[in-house]
Amino acid sequence: MRTTVGIIGAGPAGLLLARLLHNAGIESVVLESRDRDYVERRQRAGILEQGTVDVLRAAGAGARMDREGLPHDGIELRFDRRRHRVDFPALTGGRSVMVYAQTEVCKDLIAAQLADGGPLLFEAEALAVEAVEGTEGESPRVRYRHEGRESVLECDYVVGCDGFWGVARTAIPQALSRTYERTYPFGWLGILADVAPSHDELVYARSDRGFALLSMRSPTVTRAYLQVPAGTNADDWADDEIWDELDRRLEVDDPHWRLARGPITAKSVTPMRSHVQEPMRHGRLFLAGDAAHIVPPTGAKGLNLAVGDVVTFARALTAHLEKGDSALLDAYSETCLRRVWQAESFSYAMTAMLHSAPDASAFDDRIQRARLDRLTTSRAAETDLAEAYTGFPL
Repeated sequence: MRTTVGIIGAGPAGLLLARLLHNAGIESVVLESRDRDYVERRQRAGILEQGTVDVLRAAGAGARMDREGLPHDGIELRFDRRRHRVDFPALTGGRSVMVYAQTEVCKDLIAAQLADGGPLLFEAEALAVEAVEGTEGESPRVRYRHEGRESVLECDYVVGCDGFWGVARTAIPQALSRTYERTYPFGWLGILADVAPSHDELVYARSDRGFALLSMRSPTVTRAYLQVPAGTNADDWADDEIWDELDRRLEVDDPHWRLARGPITAKSVTPMRSHVQEPMRHGRLFLAGDAAHIVPPTGAKGLNLAVGDVVTFARALTAHLEKGDSALLDAYSETCLRRVWQAESFSYAMTAMLHSAPDASAFDDRIQRARLDRLTTSRAAETDLAEAYTGFPL
C-alpha cells in the first residue's frame, strides 16, 4: 500500500491530522495498534482550548461538541479556605475553553474518517519506521502487522502520533536527539462518579494536605483528582476515603457550598512527568503529541499541544505541495517547540504552585501562598494565567 502521509496512531492527533489532510485533498493512511472500542473508551484529557475548538469546527468535526460540550468561561482557585474565580473572557478578549472528553473527540473524528476519509486500520501494529534520512530522495516506509500478516506502507512522509512508547520516536537516531525531562514525586488519583458536578466550572485547590481538582465529564458525571504519592495503587483507596479527602482539600468558608457525592464508576492513578524530545523532525519523519512531549495534566495542555503539532504539519505540507514552498515544513520542529516550551513552562508553574512536594519546607509553603496571592490581587498576573490556560496561538 502507498500513500502521501502515513500516520501512526489513532488518538486525537493522528485522527485530526487525517481529517485536516483529507480536507486539503492530501491522501493519508492511519495505522492504530488497538481496536476501535479501546480508542473510543480510553480516558484522557477533557479540556479543549479555544484554538482546539476552532480547529475542530473548521475541520467539520465540531457539531456534536457544540451540542454536548460544556463551554467554560473560567476556573476557580481555592487556597487558605478562600475562593477566587478567574474570568477568562474578561482577561483574554473573549477566549474560553470547552469541557469535552478526548474519548468524544476521537469518536467524532473516527466517524468522519470512516465516512469519507482515507484508510483507517485498527489493530494494525506499527513495527518500524524505515528510510527516514532523505528529505528529497528516499521515501520512508512503515512496517506493520495487520490481521496476522506483516505489510509495508510506503509513504512520502510519516507522522508519528503513537505516543512515548511508539516506534516513531525511537526511529530518530539517539545521537541526534536531545531529551529534557522531570519526574514528579506524586501522581493524580482520578475518579469518574455518577453524580452531577458540585460546581459549574473547574476548581483547582491547594491545601496543606495536597492538591485537588474538581472537574466534570458531563452535567451528570463528575471527574475529580487527588494528589497522591508516586506509585500509589488506586485500589488502595476506598470510595468513602476519596470523597472524605476531596471534602477536606476543597473546604472553604462558604456555608452554601457542598461536595456532592455519588457512585464512583472508575478510578486510576496518573503519574506526573514533563518530557520533551528535540528535534521533532528527522528527514521525512515528523513527531506529534506525546511522541515528542509530555506535560503534567495540571495545565490541561496535552491534547491541545498535539492539536497544535498536527495543525502546523498540515499547513506546512499543504504549502509545500500546492506552492512548492518548503519553508514551513523545514521549520516544523522549531515552530512546534516554541509552543511546546511555553506549555511546559505553564504546566510546571501550575504544578509547582498547587502541589505539596514530600520534601517541601516552610519556605516552599510561603512561596506557594505568595504566588496565589499575586494571582488574586494582580490583573496582570491573572491575565497571564488566563491567556496560557485558554491557549497559545496555533
